[in-house]
Amino acid sequence: MHLRQLFLNHVAQTSDTPLMLEIEKAEGVYMYDKQGNKIIDLISGIGVSNVGHRHPKVMDAIYEQTQKYLHLMVYGEFVQSPQVKLATALCETLPAPLSSVYFVNSGSEAVEGAIKLAKRYTGRPEIISFHNAYHGSTQGALSVNGSESFKRSFRPLIPCVRHLKFGNMEDLHQISTQTAAVIIETIQGEAGVCVPHPEYLPALAGMCRDNGTLLIIDEIQTGFGRTGTFWAFEHYNIVPDILVAAKGMGGGMPIGAFISSKEIMQALTVNPVLGHISTFGGHPLSCAASLATLRVIQEENLLNDIEEKEKLFRELLQHPAIKSVRSKGLMMAVEFESYAVLKPVIDTAIELGILTDWFLFCDSAMRIAPPLTISKDEIREACSKLVQAIEKHQ
Repeated sequence: MHLRQLFLNHVAQTSDTPLMLEIEKAEGVYMYDKQGNKIIDLISGIGVSNVGHRHPKVMDAIYEQTQKYLHLMVYGEFVQSPQVKLATALCETLPAPLSSVYFVNSGSEAVEGAIKLAKRYTGRPEIISFHNAYHGSTQGALSVNGSESFKRSFRPLIPCVRHLKFGNMEDLHQISTQTAAVIIETIQGEAGVCVPHPEYLPALAGMCRDNGTLLIIDEIQTGFGRTGTFWAFEHYNIVPDILVAAKGMGGGMPIGAFISSKEIMQALTVNPVLGHISTFGGHPLSCAASLATLRVIQEENLLNDIEEKEKLFRELLQHPAIKSVRSKGLMMAVEFESYAVLKPVIDTAIELGILTDWFLFCDSAMRIAPPLTISKDEIREACSKLVQAIEKHQ
């Protein structure tokens, strides 16, 4: 039976209309289908391949670790070199007091751990999130999801969750001494790259501080250089109490983490012991790949020209059908009149060898989040074909 039919028969589907692309190989910003056609990946596997597909240094790190050991023991019991080295390197990118890393397998799991940690440390019941926020699909992460249409079919979810309007200063007064934590994306991703006013996140951090509330910053999409700084919260002169990371962290391997101070993280070790546990969290291969990814970003100075690349995209993506472009670094949303206008453009772009997407809570905007390694010539090629795809449907 044909591979495509086996896919439909036996791989659980998440939509009625999967893309059905068969990729044989991927390298750098390119993916190659069965016929050898190359496709520029403008979405990095949804924010994952920040250093490109199969970066040689990441591949070398994975191979070297396979020659030593794979899984040994549940996370947190053995001193494993890949975990220790990665945790140390991560903490070196962060301000005090963020010095304790808990490794997990994904962004959703990192959010779950962060919520548990905040409730355990503060002893408070309430979690505050934001409308149009996306933090994952597991029960706790879905509870702080900000789209009712996305979660109503799965209720009841965890109690004591309140949602505020992202960017609304007045709503911040709803944070109280009953609030264990506020969880927020530095830049809202699935809402279509909503960038906050420069004063908003400092005001939020101040309100949390005044109420003894922990601030959880979700950098699952924005971390590891996506916005032009290693962590997006660096743009706003704030320090979270708990930081959540995943996606681009692994260089293509599955990994996530929540990071806090030693004092706060210690709450998971007693009453009960093993207050949070993960069998495969911090898997040696994933940690080795993540450390290599971090070093590539640093040693190849990938952050130095993010702003120039962002500017080039904005200069080249000019067309009357484009209503606006929202961006922070190489995290961009290109707004069209509607999904009905956008979807044929995306389909034609794929035919022309350019992979883009839309956003869960903003289906009128095209997602652009290429590998940070994309060259200016590759940007020019991609934008030329995107404009060509737009023209076809005018």
